[in-house]
Amino acid sequence: MLSNRSHWRVSFEFKVVHARRKTLERASKVAYILISYALLFDNPREGDCPSLRDVGPKILSNLVREKSFESLAQIGGVKRLASILMTNLENGLSGDETDLMRRTNVFGANKYNKPPAKSFLSFVLDAFKDMIIIILIACAVLSLAFGIKQHGLKEGWYDGGSIIIAIFLVVIVSAVSNDKQGRQFRKLSKESSNIRVEVVRDGRRQPISIFDIVVGDVVYLKIGDQVPADGLFVDGHSLRVDESSMTGESDHIKVDSENPFLLSGTKVIDGYGRMMVASVGMNTAWGEMMSSVSRDLDEETPLQARLNKLTSLIGKVGVSVAMLVLLVSMIRYFTGHTQDDAGNREFTSGKTKSGDVMNAVVRIVAAAVTIVVVAIPEGLPLAVTLTLAYSMKRMMGDNAMVRKLSACETMGSATTICTDKTGTLTLNEMRVTELCMGKEHVSVDASKEIATGILEVLLQGIGLNTTGTVHMRPSEPVPEILGSPTEKAILSWGVSKLGMTMDELKQEWEIVQVEAFNSEKKRSGVAVRRRREQVVHIHWKGAAEMILAMCSDYYSQSGTVNVMTDEARSDFRTVIENMADKSLRCIALAYKKFDGSLAQFHGKLEEDGLTLLGIVGIKDPCRPGVRRAVVSCRSAGVNIKMITGDNMHTARAIALECGIFNPEEDLEHEAIVEGVQFRNYSPEQRAAAIEKIRVMARSSPFDKLLMVQCLKQKGHVVAVTGDGTNDAPALKEADIGLSMGIQGTEVAKESSDIVILDDNFASVVTVLRWGRCVYNNIQKFIQFQLTVNVAALVINFVAAVSSGNVPLTAVQLLWVNLIMDTLGALALATEQPTNDLMLKPPVGRTEPLISRVMWRNLVSQALYQVIILLTLQFKGSSIFGVDKKVRDTIIFNCFVLCQVFNEFNARKLEEKNVFKGIHKNKLFLGIISMTIILQVVMVEFLKRFANTERLDWGQWGACIGLAALSWPIGWLVKCIPVSGKKLFFSR
Repeated sequence: MLSNRSHWRVSFEFKVVHARRKTLERASKVAYILISYALLFDNPREGDCPSLRDVGPKILSNLVREKSFESLAQIGGVKRLASILMTNLENGLSGDETDLMRRTNVFGANKYNKPPAKSFLSFVLDAFKDMIIIILIACAVLSLAFGIKQHGLKEGWYDGGSIIIAIFLVVIVSAVSNDKQGRQFRKLSKESSNIRVEVVRDGRRQPISIFDIVVGDVVYLKIGDQVPADGLFVDGHSLRVDESSMTGESDHIKVDSENPFLLSGTKVIDGYGRMMVASVGMNTAWGEMMSSVSRDLDEETPLQARLNKLTSLIGKVGVSVAMLVLLVSMIRYFTGHTQDDAGNREFTSGKTKSGDVMNAVVRIVAAAVTIVVVAIPEGLPLAVTLTLAYSMKRMMGDNAMVRKLSACETMGSATTICTDKTGTLTLNEMRVTELCMGKEHVSVDASKEIATGILEVLLQGIGLNTTGTVHMRPSEPVPEILGSPTEKAILSWGVSKLGMTMDELKQEWEIVQVEAFNSEKKRSGVAVRRRREQVVHIHWKGAAEMILAMCSDYYSQSGTVNVMTDEARSDFRTVIENMADKSLRCIALAYKKFDGSLAQFHGKLEEDGLTLLGIVGIKDPCRPGVRRAVVSCRSAGVNIKMITGDNMHTARAIALECGIFNPEEDLEHEAIVEGVQFRNYSPEQRAAAIEKIRVMARSSPFDKLLMVQCLKQKGHVVAVTGDGTNDAPALKEADIGLSMGIQGTEVAKESSDIVILDDNFASVVTVLRWGRCVYNNIQKFIQFQLTVNVAALVINFVAAVSSGNVPLTAVQLLWVNLIMDTLGALALATEQPTNDLMLKPPVGRTEPLISRVMWRNLVSQALYQVIILLTLQFKGSSIFGVDKKVRDTIIFNCFVLCQVFNEFNARKLEEKNVFKGIHKNKLFLGIISMTIILQVVMVEFLKRFANTERLDWGQWGACIGLAALSWPIGWLVKCIPVSGKKLFFSR
């Protein structure tokens, strides 16, 4: 390195030049980079040690971000930069904690500076922007003014003040709920962004968190991966990335030694390779962009939008009724049709004092304001928020991470689930169980029975044509094998049964060209040559029937080469079908020696004239609970369609084992199709066949997308599971996209709404159950809330029009509407999902939010409450022998207790036994107990505030008895059958 004096001299000269040439910013930048490189590459003084602090993070950041070929050339290329960063491109970093910490200190951590989270105060201010709260504030001001005018300051503030207290409680509860939900979203966001990536450290390939990546790390990239940091291409084959997230361009960029720049946040869409990390975190363009992006935590789900529309409609009805009451009451008063407490006419033109007229008008307006208050269902939005927040938290415990709020409720409406096979229906624990060579089955353990020559070629095909790795650990007898499940199964077989030594193969052979595997080709190929030789050998591996079609010869077990006659080809097809009937995945390996030298090889692997080495059968057992989960879905009216890349026979065997295909119910030629067959249908044929299809084999990602589109056109609500990059279009197109948390690529996860953390189909069914539970809980609360509103609105309307007075004051109604209904929302929102939910048909797209069943229950309970309370209003004083104030207290107490008992009825919309499973919901019982205690306090101890009088034991008993009648009424009403679906409020 330069001496310190030289360093300062060069820096000073640069600053002078920079100051004189301000207008030439680009030239200054290049000059700065060149001078910095000069500092990097001058020979160090004797005794100096290279230090990471000599490398400027800004220089490395600009190098990759600007894709500066000139700057990279000035450095001396990727290998020279690797030596400066003290990185071994083969063995990676040492993994020493001190070294990793030093790199983090110098270059930063691979984390982004997120915008500050919204404060609690901001949630409070947001709550005050709600139109309902604004209306209530206006009502509070009017009530406060009229109350003080009518009763004086000492007692006149009760109604208006209680509304303000109630508003305060609602705002605080809403703000606390939103703040808690925001924290939960941030936690989920952190977990979803904690991607696992594979790096090589200390010569060993190992998975680490994306947050633990440091500058100098060598990272493995494969199809579907998100590039975790800015870096430079080290080696690989057919590597292409999608840079649309950074540049907006949809073209797929080829990355190789000619274009070695890899940008953080881009996606690998083909091939595989290794990159050396040059910049991390905030030093990347992706980091700067992500730091300015804040996820919207105020996402409104479709159900919330429908509820807000319903709330608005009910509010308008309430205002209309209030205006009608105001008009009728004013007419009655000024026409002399009202009387005071003494029975005298209240208004006589020219005789009644102006002060008395003003007091009467204030009383009438206050009654109208009370009706507006009671009409607004304040608890509905809160109920949705509580239900979604609670269910999301519980779903996380059930291995489902919700990335999008609306997915919770939409999943409850799902009518069809299109699922993958591998890892979702199966355990994803693949192992080779059968081997066929030369049309004969060979034991997978009998490596000695295979001729030496063919065994050597077979091991080359296994060990060289792979993206997996085998790491022999000194202290462990079993090697560590990384790669896809299929690759791991074949490599494990090669190592443990055939005696393959991966390191020896790589030392002896050099890879010339690679054709990477993807879901379209369903095969991968590699061209290799022995070191110090020019002869090129080509190996192919992939779907057995596809590889078989490329072969003109085959090896026998003894090592002789035989011509692939039509008869032999037919025999091999039979072998493949027999393996597939045992639900084995059939993989074939084939080989060819290139007719020419290395100089004549132009890089395109030949795909014909191959010699078949053998066919292996890989077993991936079904997950234990899958069949039960499929039966559960079918009982729930949800169709399951399996979409797989396996051949027809393997797909049929797995579908039979899982219960997706039933030969007694499904016609095989209609229920099982190949992707190409489905693709070639006309739109009319596709629409006719889609309902009968249970399995689609040999499918491409386009076929999966086509099936989703067709199902949606038929009116289905479609859920799709996927794990690959090519599943992204189908996941986005589906109503609910479910990606796999273990095997799923980052592209798939980003395109999904829910991440299944254990890749298990049973967890998909759990999500379905939770989705139905969310929808059902919200319907329960809607029924409960609207019963309260309808009964209170009718009672106050009739009483106000008939007598000019309302039996339920604003304070009392706000206690019912805001306090008790908030507790009711919490009680009904936390009901657990039950198996009964999976015995009902899905609600689909067009099912009304308020069903006929709900209207039946709602109207019956509201009608009973109206009859009882109006009877008490007009005959209560004579029945109980009490004055007006005690009568009004009995009406209030009876009304509240009716809601308490009706809350039990709301637990079960259709079942007669409303107490079933109630012992499991301790929160529900606790809330009911708290509500009763608070009601006793309101009646017995807050007389002046709540405008009540104390009741004796007989009056309490009468209130409880009348309220308890709602239980037998609810039971009898549920005996009335309900048919049909369509009703208003459906949208």
